[in-house]
Amino acid sequence: MSPNIHLLGIEGMSSKQILKILKRSDFFLNVRKKRKLETLKGKLVINLFFENSTRTKASFEIAAKSLSAEVLNISVANSSIKKGETLIDTASTLNAMKPDFLILRHPNSGTALMLSKHVESSIINAGDGRHEHPTQALLDAAVIRRKKGNFENLNVSICGDISNSRVARSNILLLKTLGANVSIIAPPTLIPKDIDKMGVNIFSNLDDGIKKADIVMILRLQAERMNGTETPSRREFHHLFGINEKKLKNASKDVLIMHPGPMNRGVEIDSLLADNNERSLINDQVEMGVSIRMACLEMLYEIRKNLNE
Repeated sequence: MSPNIHLLGIEGMSSKQILKILKRSDFFLNVRKKRKLETLKGKLVINLFFENSTRTKASFEIAAKSLSAEVLNISVANSSIKKGETLIDTASTLNAMKPDFLILRHPNSGTALMLSKHVESSIINAGDGRHEHPTQALLDAAVIRRKKGNFENLNVSICGDISNSRVARSNILLLKTLGANVSIIAPPTLIPKDIDKMGVNIFSNLDDGIKKADIVMILRLQAERMNGTETPSRREFHHLFGINEKKLKNASKDVLIMHPGPMNRGVEIDSLLADNNERSLINDQVEMGVSIRMACLEMLYEIRKNLNE
């Protein structure tokens, strides 16, 4: 397999590649607050986000600066894109700036792949439509690895808006690659067609879906991607699929919960559970975001350096 200078998705990654990134993120978690590294000194990272983001955008910026890179944040709302410039023209303009890395978030699936064919920089997909969000899945796996150790036969239940979630898709691909058992739980209208081909167990009943779960990943309702017919009301969704401490009784006794954010408290997750540090890994996910993105930037830098030698 030839080296790939982009990180477009989890699909196609081997367990060896994934575990190498997870192990490296542990190193960055331990050292980044003690000292600034110079791995990317003199390199330029451009953040190009066509969708709003807080955690992902900020953590990429902090990760790049922690490796001594220069960072340019492009505001799409104030850019030529809003004046009608095509994405290909934007790619040409950015290419002329000679960035080393382009961090892209876009509402359309496949945009990262398309853009990767028109730029010389390494592209990291920070979320493309309903397709993938690879660094979120990697940071989730890094947190799980630190808390549970081994993925083999670990029971992970993903609950919520599966159809519209790129996070769900990337996590399923990653967890299955590392040997975990994955279940999805959602109303039938929020379960994607053909998802059974990904090797997951499918449930429309919460109690059945979290039975013996070691990890419960909770996803928000992505109303911005819906036409209003896919889900019950927020109140009904909370009643049927909202997670609280009482509803975890069928899970493993030491079950841990995760949420990629942003959270709709009182809809998909109870506030008391979200803030319960004995159960909740949500803050760990935010903290690990910087370290895993440092590991991804370093990985692509090393690939590019080896290709040029």
